[in-house]
Amino acid sequence: MSKKILVIEDDPGSLRLMVYTLEHQGYQVLTAINGLVGIKKAQSEEPDLIVLDIMLPGMDGFEVCHHLRAEPGTAQLPVLMLSGKAQEVDEATGLKVGADDYLIKPVVPSKIISRVTTLLAQKKQLESKKRQGNMAIAQNK
Repeated sequence: MSKKILVIEDDPGSLRLMVYTLEHQGYQVLTAINGLVGIKKAQSEEPDLIVLDIMLPGMDGFEVCHHLRAEPGTAQLPVLMLSGKAQEVDEATGLKVGADDYLIKPVVPSKIISRVTTLLAQKKQLESKKRQGNMAIAQNK
């Protein structure tokens, strides 16, 4: 089964590029054009990873990420932030609110795929370690 990726992006051109890039690699792609819809989809669709723009209408990507991290159902989802905001303070803020990685637009598709692949592999490792820990606890009971 292919991995499900939620892209939260309001710019139609950037969204089309992300969808094309990810689908071309075999990922199932869900989309949201604002933060509130993105949060609702993250909760209902259970994606494997979120690609999150910062400059969104209403609720910005920093707020979205903070909200996702505060909710138990979405707290562990890998989040890749994308932004045209290239200041060091923006990247630091993104990581501080819980993003796992931060890329500055414009970004080449190969870099997006590389970061997505890395984040999904890290998620798989963490899940495997958690299962092993749970099995060890169960065996000790």
